[in-house]
Amino acid sequence: MKLVYVFDAYCGWSYGFAPTLAEVTLRHPELPVEVVSGGLFTGRRAVPIREFGYVQGANAKISELTGVGFGVGYERLIADGSFVMDSQDAARGMAALRQAAPERAVELAMAVQAAFYQDGLSLSDPETFTRIAAAAGLDALEVGSALAAPAASLAAEADFRRAAALGANAYPTLLVQDGDRTAVLAVGHAGPDKIDTLLEQFGAARTRSAASGR
Repeated sequence: MKLVYVFDAYCGWSYGFAPTLAEVTLRHPELPVEVVSGGLFTGRRAVPIREFGYVQGANAKISELTGVGFGVGYERLIADGSFVMDSQDAARGMAALRQAAPERAVELAMAVQAAFYQDGLSLSDPETFTRIAAAAGLDALEVGSALAAPAASLAAEADFRRAAALGANAYPTLLVQDGDRTAVLAVGHAGPDKIDTLLEQFGAARTRSAASGR
Protein backbone atom coordinates (compact mmCIF):
# COMPACT_ATOMS: atom_id res chain seq x y z
CA MET A 1 0.00 0.00 0.00
CA LYS A 2 1.35 3.43 -0.95
CA LEU A 3 0.38 7.00 -1.70
CA VAL A 4 0.66 8.43 -5.21
CA TYR A 5 1.03 12.19 -5.43
CA VAL A 6 0.43 13.69 -8.87
CA PHE A 7 1.37 17.35 -9.02
CA ASP A 8 2.64 19.98 -11.39
CA ALA A 9 5.50 22.13 -10.20
CA TYR A 10 3.91 25.16 -11.89
CA CYS A 11 0.49 24.54 -10.35
CA GLY A 12 -0.41 26.97 -7.59
CA TRP A 13 -2.88 24.55 -6.03
CA SER A 14 -0.12 21.94 -5.80
CA TYR A 15 2.00 24.54 -4.02
CA GLY A 16 -0.87 25.24 -1.66
CA PHE A 17 -1.28 21.54 -0.97
CA ALA A 18 2.28 21.24 0.40
CA PRO A 19 1.35 21.77 4.09
CA THR A 20 -1.33 19.08 3.86
CA LEU A 21 1.01 16.66 2.13
CA ALA A 22 3.71 17.29 4.72
CA GLU A 23 1.25 16.56 7.52
CA VAL A 24 -0.09 13.41 5.86
CA THR A 25 3.40 11.99 5.34
CA LEU A 26 4.26 12.87 8.95
CA ARG A 27 1.20 11.00 10.21
CA HIS A 28 1.81 8.01 7.95
CA PRO A 29 5.53 7.29 7.75
CA GLU A 30 4.67 3.68 6.94
CA LEU A 31 3.27 4.68 3.56
CA PRO A 32 5.81 5.23 0.77
CA VAL A 33 4.93 8.06 -1.61
CA GLU A 34 5.33 7.92 -5.37
CA VAL A 35 5.67 11.44 -6.77
CA VAL A 36 4.50 11.91 -10.36
CA SER A 37 4.83 15.11 -12.40
CA GLY A 38 1.85 16.20 -14.44
CA GLY A 39 1.94 18.14 -17.68
CA LEU A 40 -0.24 21.15 -16.99
CA PHE A 41 1.67 23.64 -19.14
CA THR A 42 2.94 21.78 -22.18
CA GLY A 43 2.46 22.20 -25.91
CA ARG A 44 0.04 25.03 -26.67
CA ARG A 45 -0.32 25.81 -22.96
CA ALA A 46 3.37 26.65 -22.55
CA VAL A 47 2.76 30.35 -23.20
CA PRO A 48 3.53 33.63 -21.41
CA ILE A 49 1.83 33.80 -18.03
CA ARG A 50 -0.11 36.88 -19.13
CA GLU A 51 -2.25 34.49 -21.21
CA PHE A 52 -3.68 33.14 -17.95
CA GLY A 53 -5.56 36.12 -16.65
CA TYR A 54 -6.84 34.21 -13.63
CA VAL A 55 -3.43 33.67 -12.00
CA GLN A 56 -3.48 36.51 -9.48
CA GLY A 57 -7.06 35.78 -8.43
CA ALA A 58 -6.30 32.08 -8.09
CA ASN A 59 -3.21 32.82 -6.00
CA ALA A 60 -5.25 34.95 -3.62
CA LYS A 61 -7.73 32.10 -3.22
CA ILE A 62 -4.92 29.59 -2.66
CA SER A 63 -3.43 31.78 0.07
CA GLU A 64 -6.84 32.22 1.69
CA LEU A 65 -7.60 28.49 1.79
CA THR A 66 -4.17 27.05 2.51
CA GLY A 67 -2.18 29.76 4.23
CA VAL A 68 0.78 29.60 1.84
CA GLY A 69 2.45 32.81 0.76
CA PHE A 70 3.85 33.88 -2.58
CA GLY A 71 7.31 35.40 -2.38
CA VAL A 72 8.65 38.71 -3.61
CA GLY A 73 10.92 36.88 -6.05
CA TYR A 74 7.93 35.15 -7.63
CA GLU A 75 5.94 38.38 -7.88
CA ARG A 76 8.91 40.06 -9.53
CA LEU A 77 9.37 37.19 -12.00
CA ILE A 78 5.80 37.27 -13.27
CA ALA A 79 5.26 41.05 -13.03
CA ASP A 80 5.49 41.82 -16.76
CA GLY A 81 3.61 38.69 -17.80
CA SER A 82 6.30 37.41 -20.16
CA PHE A 83 7.46 34.41 -18.11
CA VAL A 84 6.64 31.05 -19.70
CA MET A 85 5.75 28.14 -17.44
CA ASP A 86 6.94 24.94 -19.16
CA SER A 87 5.91 21.81 -17.29
CA GLN A 88 8.13 19.65 -19.49
CA ASP A 89 11.23 21.41 -18.17
CA ALA A 90 9.93 21.28 -14.60
CA ALA A 91 9.24 17.55 -14.87
CA ARG A 92 12.72 16.91 -16.26
CA GLY A 93 14.28 18.71 -13.32
CA MET A 94 12.08 16.86 -10.86
CA ALA A 95 13.08 13.57 -12.47
CA ALA A 96 16.77 14.39 -12.02
CA LEU A 97 16.27 15.22 -8.35
CA ARG A 98 14.13 12.14 -7.78
CA GLN A 99 16.81 9.97 -9.36
CA ALA A 100 19.37 11.31 -6.88
CA ALA A 101 17.19 10.69 -3.80
CA PRO A 102 14.01 8.74 -4.59
CA GLU A 103 13.13 8.34 -0.92
CA ARG A 104 13.07 12.14 -0.56
CA ALA A 105 10.82 12.82 -3.55
CA VAL A 106 8.10 14.58 -1.52
CA GLU A 107 10.61 16.89 0.15
CA LEU A 108 12.25 17.66 -3.20
CA ALA A 109 8.94 18.34 -4.92
CA MET A 110 8.14 20.89 -2.23
CA ALA A 111 11.59 22.45 -2.66
CA VAL A 112 11.03 22.77 -6.41
CA GLN A 113 7.75 24.59 -5.88
CA ALA A 114 9.27 26.84 -3.23
CA ALA A 115 12.06 27.75 -5.65
CA PHE A 116 9.44 29.08 -8.07
CA TYR A 117 6.65 30.38 -5.86
CA GLN A 118 8.86 31.90 -3.18
CA ASP A 119 12.23 32.64 -4.76
CA GLY A 120 11.03 33.31 -8.30
CA LEU A 121 13.48 30.90 -9.93
CA SER A 122 12.68 29.54 -13.38
CA LEU A 123 12.16 25.79 -13.55
CA SER A 124 13.49 25.90 -17.10
CA ASP A 125 16.90 26.94 -15.76
CA PRO A 126 19.10 23.91 -14.92
CA GLU A 127 20.86 26.00 -12.27
CA THR A 128 17.62 26.07 -10.26
CA PHE A 129 17.79 22.31 -9.82
CA THR A 130 21.49 22.16 -9.02
CA ARG A 131 20.84 24.85 -6.41
CA ILE A 132 17.98 22.80 -4.91
CA ALA A 133 20.21 19.73 -4.93
CA ALA A 134 23.02 21.53 -3.11
CA ALA A 135 20.62 22.94 -0.51
CA ALA A 136 19.29 19.41 0.08
CA GLY A 137 22.80 18.00 0.55
CA LEU A 138 22.76 16.13 -2.75
CA ASP A 139 25.49 16.02 -5.37
CA ALA A 140 24.67 19.07 -7.50
CA LEU A 141 26.98 17.99 -10.32
CA GLU A 142 25.30 14.60 -10.45
CA VAL A 143 21.87 16.19 -10.61
CA GLY A 144 23.02 18.60 -13.32
CA SER A 145 24.38 15.72 -15.39
CA ALA A 146 21.17 13.74 -14.93
CA LEU A 147 19.12 16.73 -16.02
CA ALA A 148 21.18 17.11 -19.21
CA ALA A 149 20.88 13.42 -20.09
CA PRO A 150 18.14 12.11 -22.42
CA ALA A 151 16.83 9.94 -19.58
CA ALA A 152 15.40 13.01 -17.84
CA SER A 153 13.15 13.79 -20.80
CA LEU A 154 12.10 10.16 -21.01
CA ALA A 155 11.28 10.15 -17.31
CA ALA A 156 9.19 13.31 -17.70
CA GLU A 157 7.20 11.75 -20.52
CA ALA A 158 6.76 8.58 -18.47
CA ASP A 159 5.40 10.70 -15.62
CA PHE A 160 2.86 12.34 -17.93
CA ARG A 161 1.71 8.92 -19.13
CA ARG A 162 1.52 7.65 -15.56
CA ALA A 163 -0.62 10.61 -14.54
CA ALA A 164 -2.96 9.99 -17.46
CA ALA A 165 -3.20 6.29 -16.67
CA LEU A 166 -4.17 7.16 -13.10
CA GLY A 167 -6.90 9.46 -14.39
CA ALA A 168 -5.24 12.45 -12.73
CA ASN A 169 -6.24 15.34 -14.96
CA ALA A 170 -6.32 17.99 -12.22
CA TYR A 171 -3.52 18.92 -9.86
CA PRO A 172 -2.75 18.07 -7.22
CA THR A 173 -4.26 14.60 -7.02
CA LEU A 174 -3.42 12.35 -4.08
CA LEU A 175 -4.29 8.68 -4.35
CA VAL A 176 -3.83 5.57 -2.27
CA GLN A 177 -2.92 2.38 -4.10
CA ASP A 178 -2.81 -1.23 -2.99
CA GLY A 179 -2.08 -3.62 -5.82
CA ASP A 180 -4.79 -3.04 -8.41
CA ARG A 181 -6.97 -1.08 -5.98
CA THR A 182 -6.76 2.69 -6.17
CA ALA A 183 -8.79 5.41 -4.44
CA VAL A 184 -8.66 9.18 -4.72
CA LEU A 185 -7.93 10.93 -1.43
CA ALA A 186 -7.78 14.53 -2.61
CA VAL A 187 -8.03 16.67 -5.71
CA GLY A 188 -7.09 20.32 -5.47
CA HIS A 189 -7.59 21.19 -1.83
CA ALA A 190 -8.18 18.96 1.20
CA GLY A 191 -7.14 18.87 4.82
CA PRO A 192 -5.15 16.08 6.48
CA ASP A 193 -8.07 15.00 8.68
CA LYS A 194 -10.27 14.39 5.64
CA ILE A 195 -7.48 12.41 4.02
CA ASP A 196 -7.05 10.38 7.21
CA THR A 197 -10.76 9.50 7.15
CA LEU A 198 -10.55 8.31 3.54
CA LEU A 199 -7.40 6.32 4.31
CA GLU A 200 -9.21 4.60 7.16
CA GLN A 201 -12.11 3.75 4.86
CA PHE A 202 -9.73 2.38 2.25
CA GLY A 203 -7.93 0.30 4.89
CA ALA A 204 -11.20 -1.06 6.23
CA ALA A 205 -12.33 -2.06 2.73
CA ARG A 206 -8.94 -3.67 2.17
CA THR A 207 -9.33 -5.68 5.39
CA ARG A 208 -12.84 -6.80 4.45
CA SER A 209 -11.65 -7.83 1.03
CA ALA A 210 -8.78 -9.85 2.49
CA ALA A 211 -11.12 -11.53 4.98
CA SER A 212 -13.50 -12.53 2.19
CA GLY A 213 -10.65 -13.89 0.09
CA ARG A 214 -11.18 -11.47 -2.80
